[in-house]
Amino acid sequence: MVSVLFSLLVVFSVLVCSCAWAVLNWIWLKPMKAEKFLREQGIRGPPYRLGHGNTKEIATLMEKELSKPMELSNRIVPRLLPFVQQMAELYGKTFVYWEGPTPTVATLDPELLRDIFNNKFGNIEKKRANPLVDLVAEGVERYEGEKWVKHRKIINPAFHIKKLKMMVPAFHACSSEMISKWQKLVTEDSKEIDVWPDIQNLAADGLSRTAFGSSYEEGRRIFQLQTEQIHLIIESAQSVYIPGLRFLPTKINKRMKETHKEVGTILREMIIKREKALKLGEESKDDLLDILLESNFEEIKHGGNAKNAGMTINEVIEECKLFYLAGQETSSTLLVWTMVLLTMHPKWQEKARAEVLEVFGKRNPDFEGLNQLKIVTMILYEVLRLYPPIPSLARITNKKIKVGEVSLPPGTQIVLPTLLVHHDPELWGEDADEFKPERFFEGIAKATSNRTSFFPFGWGPRICVGQTFALIEVKVALAMILQNFSFELSPTYTHAPYTIATIQPQYGAQFILHNL
Repeated sequence: MVSVLFSLLVVFSVLVCSCAWAVLNWIWLKPMKAEKFLREQGIRGPPYRLGHGNTKEIATLMEKELSKPMELSNRIVPRLLPFVQQMAELYGKTFVYWEGPTPTVATLDPELLRDIFNNKFGNIEKKRANPLVDLVAEGVERYEGEKWVKHRKIINPAFHIKKLKMMVPAFHACSSEMISKWQKLVTEDSKEIDVWPDIQNLAADGLSRTAFGSSYEEGRRIFQLQTEQIHLIIESAQSVYIPGLRFLPTKINKRMKETHKEVGTILREMIIKREKALKLGEESKDDLLDILLESNFEEIKHGGNAKNAGMTINEVIEECKLFYLAGQETSSTLLVWTMVLLTMHPKWQEKARAEVLEVFGKRNPDFEGLNQLKIVTMILYEVLRLYPPIPSLARITNKKIKVGEVSLPPGTQIVLPTLLVHHDPELWGEDADEFKPERFFEGIAKATSNRTSFFPFGWGPRICVGQTFALIEVKVALAMILQNFSFELSPTYTHAPYTIATIQPQYGAQFILHNL
């Protein structure tokens, strides 16, 4: 009996020591080893602090900056990425800081950025955030390796330019509804309107019609639920992530699972109905969902009896969720910041309107004419430079790798601070914070001197597949707004960009609209 107890005690002691060693290695030995390894290569940064790293400073600075509005300018980097900006000023183009015990290497160096985006050896992966994010949307953006290749191949036909061309009438319809609403409100010469909710609805309606062939009224439940999911994730992310916490029946976790289930049910019913129609030989609706399902059927057919041929219905659901989320967020933020900047620079608003009227007059924009809008395109590129949809991108190394002249240990987070790069005076000149669409007069390559310094939709092989979709939708909406209204900022407008999935106006976008 004594020997059994002694054996149990020994086993227990070994387990305790093993756990203690694992924790010590995780929160101290491994970070200190990584810090020394990076410092020897000249990559400096603030010292690692036991357990929390620099997360307290990051949170404190962010809270301070977002607690108040800012002046009406495009100098938004100190507001949205205050800690990263300070580190860049202290330590240069490439530096390290700490998110908990995880070394986080950030870089503004175009050569390193190019190599990271290209990721030729497959050793850099998309950073996986809190697993609760998967409840909002997984899809191609979150996949790696062969699975990413397969999904991207199946999805690509949905965003072929010939297919996008057919979606322009749907964008007309959505924009016309919004403009009609504004015209009813602007009963006299002018009217103050917070356009932000209407622009969000416009983008959601555009996605509903082009992706699912339904109106915004039918699709808005998905939009509402995914918006709620994002807010819940942000609320959850305000506390330090603890492995396993998502399995506890907290109020946030329960609600997220409920909304996840409801979105999945809506989409599953829609997909099953479409699959049956396609199998019966019914005519394709030529929306994104039908094109995706047709492409998936072809992949399955060519795959024969291969177990992993094509996408499962659950994977199709995730791609639909991603369409809806990413498409709505990108289009709405690009359009609202374009309107804000055109009120700050009325001469460019006049130039854009003159170009739209010269190309289209008062008729609805067509696809061929959209390609002639050089001034509008320059404006949109400059807005994407100053207000990219997402302020920074993240990757993580899955093994020790060399990027350029820099070696990174496994488990290193890599931050690509889009906003800092887009506002970097060394890359864009001393007027980097100023709105100057003429930078793009000769295109992106000339504006960037062929450097990796402009990537609002990412860069390299994993560049966002929906970027052309977003630009076409915004061009249609902006052209129709310019045909019908002139606009200026209301005195009640408060300039306060903040990040909730994308860079959005925290207090709305109040404009005074004038009928034309």
